[in-house]
Amino acid sequence: MSGSRHPTIKTVAALAGVGRTTVSRVVNDSGPVSADARARVLAAIKELNYVPNSVARGLVTNRTNAVALVIPESESRLGSEPFFAALIRGVSGALAETQTQLQLMLVRDRAERDHLTESVATRRVDGVLLVSVHAEDRLPGMLEEMGLPTVLAGRRGAGERLSYVNADNVGGAAAAVRHLLDRGRTRIATITGPLDMDVGRNRLAGWRTAHEAAGVPVDELLVGTGDFTEEGAVRAMRSLLERAPDLDAVFAASDLMAVGALAELRRQKRRTPGEVAVVGFEDSILARHTNPPLTTVRQPVEEIGRTMVRILTAITQHGAARQQVTLPTELVVRESS
Repeated sequence: MSGSRHPTIKTVAALAGVGRTTVSRVVNDSGPVSADARARVLAAIKELNYVPNSVARGLVTNRTNAVALVIPESESRLGSEPFFAALIRGVSGALAETQTQLQLMLVRDRAERDHLTESVATRRVDGVLLVSVHAEDRLPGMLEEMGLPTVLAGRRGAGERLSYVNADNVGGAAAAVRHLLDRGRTRIATITGPLDMDVGRNRLAGWRTAHEAAGVPVDELLVGTGDFTEEGAVRAMRSLLERAPDLDAVFAASDLMAVGALAELRRQKRRTPGEVAVVGFEDSILARHTNPPLTTVRQPVEEIGRTMVRILTAITQHGAARQQVTLPTELVVRESS
């Protein structure tokens, strides 16, 4: 038996003449085990050169050492928006330090929602990191009802009950608009994110806040509704120019939407920043490669991912209480403004 290349908890239990649960109790130092049984298990572990794994630990701890990163969006959005790639980097990097497996789940339809429900119900994961939260999304409530530890990227609203990690969306948007006002812009439009998302509403609120603080009247004709896609921003920019051809600046609620705004301004032969300044939000890799390079609000996306993991780990491993964290943002000035 000592020559076994890959000993398992089962082979340890067989050699020691005990059950697998007894082996797990010895490995994890948890639960009652007689001195004789403990001695036999330790002798078998030594003879087999057995290294405990997550499955063995899970028999007693009821933990799988796996978490799900759930993104209720399509593959096209996952691939086109730099936000998701940066968040996944932050999450996977933090989990690598904990030897926890990451399961990426896209929830696009009823079948995939049912698959997630089954994974939660059968406790195939210890917790969930949930991204891209819409106000009417049933997933957060479902996870809360099932008692599974959950941390959100963002939140559903100001009264959020679950743990979350958020960027300072109001403050970041207000800083972007203040910058444009300080540069002498007087007709500052905005292309919002989806208004069924807290992030979309808060970045719009920041646009309003900056105007009000500066004593500049808010003109609702300067609000264009977007959806965090480039195509949606092109449509919103076109509509804004039709309604308010005298606009001289645009705050787009994401870098990808700023790219769409720049494209439509070029199509309509409006110079940036000469005629229309543009500011985005995120400071993704896109911002450094637009023409001109994009002024934007930097949000710490990878740090959001890392913080989510730290909170979830504290809950699943140590029974920590709910945590709700808002990380600061920073204006990065480039040539587009």
